[in-house]
Amino acid sequence: MTRTVLVTGGAGFIGSNFVQMLREDRPDWRVINLDALTYAGNLENLTAVEADPEYTFVHGDITVAADVAKAFAAGGESGVSDVIHFAAESHVDRSIASGLPFVQSNVVGTQVLLDAARERGVQRFVHVSTDEVYGSLGKTGFFTEETPLSPNSPYSASKAGSDMLVRAVHETHGFPAMITRCSNNYGPYQFPEKLIPLMIANAREDKALPIYGDGMQIRDWLYVRDHCEAILAVLERGSAGEVYNIGGHNEYPNIDIVRAILKHLDKPESLIEYVTDRLGHDRRYAIDARKIEETLGWTPRYTFEQALPMTLQWYQDHDGWLQNVRSGSYRDYYSAQYGA
Repeated sequence: MTRTVLVTGGAGFIGSNFVQMLREDRPDWRVINLDALTYAGNLENLTAVEADPEYTFVHGDITVAADVAKAFAAGGESGVSDVIHFAAESHVDRSIASGLPFVQSNVVGTQVLLDAARERGVQRFVHVSTDEVYGSLGKTGFFTEETPLSPNSPYSASKAGSDMLVRAVHETHGFPAMITRCSNNYGPYQFPEKLIPLMIANAREDKALPIYGDGMQIRDWLYVRDHCEAILAVLERGSAGEVYNIGGHNEYPNIDIVRAILKHLDKPESLIEYVTDRLGHDRRYAIDARKIEETLGWTPRYTFEQALPMTLQWYQDHDGWLQNVRSGSYRDYYSAQYGA
């Protein structure tokens, strides 16, 4: 069945991976990408699809109703059938420095998008959230879909707020919305402020690798392709009003990740530099993903031992992309392509 899918934040890390996967795996679907091209949005992530006649890029901000309307209008007479909502401010350190942009984008932007989608009769709406809304775990246990929300940073609080808006529009209006909450992603096109690409970039240049606190914060690592396939499963087979946790079954302390990167790159552990811990730093996240596995038939295809070397190889093979991001020159790509 032909569908027209509006993807918000499709020039970001996960969004661009999802757009590329969708064009590969659902070639009869149209894809509209609405992205504000903030610092984390990079059109170089989408060079593989930019000439595709079934792909449309719309430069716009989800907090601006006129921009959202422009994206929906790109669906033509048949309209937009589905929305996948990735667009968000997502870096915890930036939220600690200033929370207001996170409230504006993640909360206000989500409401603007929900209003537009409901007005236009969108058939399916998938809101992509994070396990960070649950807060922090002790040494045992897992986050389930019934775990109370207990966010500990301005970022996760803003995402929890957006989750509640999505839940409310379903409960109030019967709107066909679903929420996914994923564990830590890694893979191609990740902006190098996040742990894995930052450590890869610094190690390759023999720069210090800053590690918060003792480095024993534990995360469940999810390869981005697995995450994208899970989102597609929710879009196609998920039940309206439901929450689906998505995890990789790969729990590792941050310090072990860094040591694995150094070993793969044949760099010394003397590059590791322990720095003052992040304010309110959650100690452990771990996902119970049985619901999506049992009801939708999705399971992750990649272990961390398989996908980390793949990720390292991607960054080595795409040194130009990495250098463009680190220098800031990637921001010129939009002007070169679109004359603005």
